[in-house]
Amino acid sequence: MINKTTDLTTKKTVVIGASPNVERFSNKAVKLLREFEIPVVAVGFRPGSIGDVEIETGRPRVKNVHTVALYLGPAKQQILYDYILDLKPKRIIFNPGTENPELMEMADEQGIEIVENCLLVMLRSHLF
Repeated sequence: MINKTTDLTTKKTVVIGASPNVERFSNKAVKLLREFEIPVVAVGFRPGSIGDVEIETGRPRVKNVHTVALYLGPAKQQILYDYILDLKPKRIIFNPGTENPELMEMADEQGIEIVENCLLVMLRSHLF
């Protein structure tokens, strides 16, 4: 699994676009983050849960965010630009299909690391 010398418990991750549908990658991501004991906040458009993680709707306040993982296409991201940037993450992971040059530029201007990769692959490959 992940190198135990890396303290993943400090990498609080907000999954935006979380879904209770077990077939969705956002659902799989939340479960895998929990498996690796990484603190996770699931934010979605509809309430529900993913395992023991409640899906929060709206724009929940979250402090000490290390990573934002996007599971929304660019068109749906636009209404969340301020929310995403106000979380002040150290990095944003743009999963396949979520790449957004406009948000990437805005994040880069704020010193936020941009990662174009699959969160699931990153976790399984010890790249998280």
